[in-house]
Amino acid sequence: MVHDAYYSLYPWKKGAERVHARLLSREIATQIRGRALSWEVFPFSFREYLDFRGISAEFPMSTKGKMEVRNAFDGFWETGGFPEVVGVEPSLRIKIHQESFKAMLMRDVVDRWDFSHPRAVEDLGHWAADNAATFYTVNSLTGLLKSLGHKVPKSSVSEILEWFEDAYFFYTVRLYDPSFSRSNANPKKIYSVDHALLKSVSFGILGNGGHLLENLVFTALRRTGETPFYYRTRNNREVDFILPGKGGTPLLVQVCESMTSAVTRGRELTALTEAMKETGAGTGIVVTRDEEAEIEDEKGRVRVLPAWRFLLEMDQYGI
Repeated sequence: MVHDAYYSLYPWKKGAERVHARLLSREIATQIRGRALSWEVFPFSFREYLDFRGISAEFPMSTKGKMEVRNAFDGFWETGGFPEVVGVEPSLRIKIHQESFKAMLMRDVVDRWDFSHPRAVEDLGHWAADNAATFYTVNSLTGLLKSLGHKVPKSSVSEILEWFEDAYFFYTVRLYDPSFSRSNANPKKIYSVDHALLKSVSFGILGNGGHLLENLVFTALRRTGETPFYYRTRNNREVDFILPGKGGTPLLVQVCESMTSAVTRGRELTALTEAMKETGAGTGIVVTRDEEAEIEDEKGRVRVLPAWRFLLEMDQYGI
């Protein structure tokens, strides 16, 4: 159930959700034969969450306003963006997440595609929830399912991952490379549509706050309509996200829960500045949980931003 107040803020989304309830993304163009406009509907962004809560988020902010926004971000971090869980008590929020997850696996994947291995879909879905922001290959996932007793071929594993994406629950991020074959052959990363959903459906205790933060940043980038990739420098250092950019200037985003450790700071900045030099990006961004700084040297400018500010300032990055 979605709050009525959500639709009072964004009435156009109600019709879009009704269409999506009947047709998944790849089916719309086929069924309507191209005579349609479609919009992707995501859970609340942080700005939409603030609108829903009646909290102003315009810059420049007063000290009081900044404190209110930061406190609201703590709430967003706990509840995520699904409108139906905002404002409900934690045990009910977890139950709603779990039921939505179960419905996606059974209704939007197993039933819709008449797949004969429902337990394999369920196990792969829970693996994805437990391993958000980590690398995978289709071979490794096929081996995982085989070790769990599922006789599912590689081709079916690839199809399940595509079905997850069609259902708007899990997404694959590929290596940024001019060669599609090289990009596709390299390990990929898995992310969820909502970071708080992961905490509710994970079998284990998802204790890696850095992975949750990375998932939060992925969702924000994905809802722009651009396709995020990850980047690997010539020295084999990784940057979490690159958006190629419509204007030819890429956006490089590194995610690090905390930069207080000198070792961590050096590792993240070295990878980012190498990538900036190789791609021609004049500015790089490091998203943290609650740290802020600006670093300038001959390699370019790096902005270290707390997550709440990055989410609110995204319209300034040209994406």
